[in-house]
Amino acid sequence: MTVYPPPPPPPPPHPQLCAALWDSQSRSKGFCHVLQESLLSSASGYSNYRGILNWCVVMLVLCNARLFLENLIKYGILVDPIQVVSLFLKDPYNWPASCLIIETTGTFLYLVNLTTLLFFPSATVLMLTSITPVGGAFALCVYTILFMKLYSYKDVNMWCREIRHTKARTLTLAQSNGSAVHAHVSYPGNLTHRDIYYFVFAPTLCYELNFPRSPRIRKSFLLRRLFEMLFFIQLQIGLVQQWMVPTIQNSMKPFQDMDFSRMIERMLKLAVPNHLIWLIFFYWFFHSSMNFVAELMRFGDREFYQDWWNSETVTYFWSNWNIPVHKWCLRHFYKPLMGRGVNKWVAQTAIFLVSAFFHEYLVSVPLKMFRLWAFMGMMSQIPLAWFVGRFLRGNYGNAAVWISLIIGQPIAVLMYVHDFYVLHYVSQS
Repeated sequence: MTVYPPPPPPPPPHPQLCAALWDSQSRSKGFCHVLQESLLSSASGYSNYRGILNWCVVMLVLCNARLFLENLIKYGILVDPIQVVSLFLKDPYNWPASCLIIETTGTFLYLVNLTTLLFFPSATVLMLTSITPVGGAFALCVYTILFMKLYSYKDVNMWCREIRHTKARTLTLAQSNGSAVHAHVSYPGNLTHRDIYYFVFAPTLCYELNFPRSPRIRKSFLLRRLFEMLFFIQLQIGLVQQWMVPTIQNSMKPFQDMDFSRMIERMLKLAVPNHLIWLIFFYWFFHSSMNFVAELMRFGDREFYQDWWNSETVTYFWSNWNIPVHKWCLRHFYKPLMGRGVNKWVAQTAIFLVSAFFHEYLVSVPLKMFRLWAFMGMMSQIPLAWFVGRFLRGNYGNAAVWISLIIGQPIAVLMYVHDFYVLHYVSQS
């Protein structure tokens, strides 16, 4: 008789399988409680808040729609495109001469004049005495951009000349982009009119001997950016006429009476359209316009901004919302200071100081008044950056950055409008 060995014992059940079986059996028997965290607790690991984000967007749209309808009921339709066109055609002699701007881009001799204009505001005021504030602001923006471009052009060619003097045969500052192959230019072969004019009109402030180039011009991409440019500039003008102008006009009396409660109410009311116009302007300029120019010139580097909307610190915002200016400051100002042994904190403070000067300069000179509101607003970013970086983290830091953007800008706008109104209208009356 054959004796068979006893069968092996069954393997122990898997813990997760046991938990699942127990959970199903407990629920079927009426047991409904298990060990678990609340969904909104951080320990639960839940992270899908898409529905709450959609709710915030819907609420934001509804609130803005209510405010806009209230504005229409109170003031009627104030949008007038003809008024904007008449501003350009009313007195063309009050606008900066285009030939002067073109001449500025073609000669280094004008660089000396630009330096004089930028660092001696009295000379600029004399030049802009017959130009309207809008025309003066446009002229100063163009001159400032040209100054930064030509300064970078001078610096890079000086570096190339120094390397050439040290027996370096070639200098390559950039690589070709994608499948596009371009002949690399070495100094001094880059010193041509075509090269400098390409750099002047390219959407960058930092010069290189060999820019990355895209293989071709995408016509569909170009047309989309052109449509966005035309649409968003009209939208900004309409929002300014319909929403901002009446709010600013109604803010003058509370400022004159020093009614602080009404001043805060006016400021908060102005914050919504001002911030909306600023966001539209960001997309219009840094995405639509600069991509249009880059596509037209086959300029390959399209990093004009990064994810500044996720900024958890003030310094991260200023480093990522305007990449061309940030690269210029880093290359031609911050690194030279660090190379001379300057402390990192002192170098960062110096950048904020120079930025504050240019912000004030671009506002005060066209308005022909010196008030320092923009300067103080930029310098206040230093203690704000220290506070946010030291005491706030994550979502709290991001909320602090957004609050500073939403509240800070309308305060500066109201200050300048009030001072301009008092200086040009109340004093004359």
